[in-house]
Amino acid sequence: MIKPNAILEIKTKNLIHNYKTLSTIASSSLAGATLKANAYGIGDLEIYKLLYKNNCRHFFFASLDEALTIRKKFRKGNIYVLNGIEDHNFNIFKKFNIVPILNSRKELEKFVKDNGINKKIKIGLQVETGLNRLGISIKDLGSISTNKLDLQILISHLASSDELKNKYNQKQNNNFRLYFNLFKSIKYKSLVSSMGILLGKDFHYDLIRPGISIYGGHYNSKLKKRIMPVVTLKAKILQIKTLSKNEYVGYNQTYKTHDKIIIAILGIGYGDGISRILSNNG
Repeated sequence: MIKPNAILEIKTKNLIHNYKTLSTIASSSLAGATLKANAYGIGDLEIYKLLYKNNCRHFFFASLDEALTIRKKFRKGNIYVLNGIEDHNFNIFKKFNIVPILNSRKELEKFVKDNGINKKIKIGLQVETGLNRLGISIKDLGSISTNKLDLQILISHLASSDELKNKYNQKQNNNFRLYFNLFKSIKYKSLVSSMGILLGKDFHYDLIRPGISIYGGHYNSKLKKRIMPVVTLKAKILQIKTLSKNEYVGYNQTYKTHDKIIIAILGIGYGDGISRILSNNG
């Protein structure tokens, strides 16, 4: 058996701490979880089960393929696909009880054309509030009879949620509210992901959908103080060396010693995903 060069240690206790902490900050709302990209590389099925045991009931994935991998093994919980229907048929979403988040007028027109309302296919909708990525604008809704739509969820995404004093956040929040009366009903409204949770109750609505913050990632000091690291990468020390002052370390002399120091050479590199551009960035 070949021993790995490195070990990725995942502290599930800290992950649960982070989820519960974020849930507490938005205590008047439900707390979902974003598990796209294999739960940020940690393992989506394991994290899905773990969070479900800790009362998480809403899970967001990027693609249908990601969602089906989980749904075929775990029937409980509400699953949403952020990338919409793509090239798939609405019927497969209904069959596996997965909710596609529609992101464009084209997708919404397809839903109406396929008689999705009478077929009682559950859908969500992402609306444009100022980020100008995925999302349908009020103008794009045009002549579509949105007042007949029963939305499972209405979402948008903030452009500057990590900047708590940025006035653009409130502008997007105001834009988000413009959509509320356009639909017959909206079961859940969701605006914030990780950093936006700190913006306060006015941004939380029915459901928050944290992602990177559950796994210990953060972009501001306030969140850093409240969540714990989840992932630790460990590698075996291959050699320990003593270097004198004014010696160089690494390719292209990226680091120069200023004093006599002791360094350790670790058994980890390109093959383990450590890029050369990280040289002298530690």
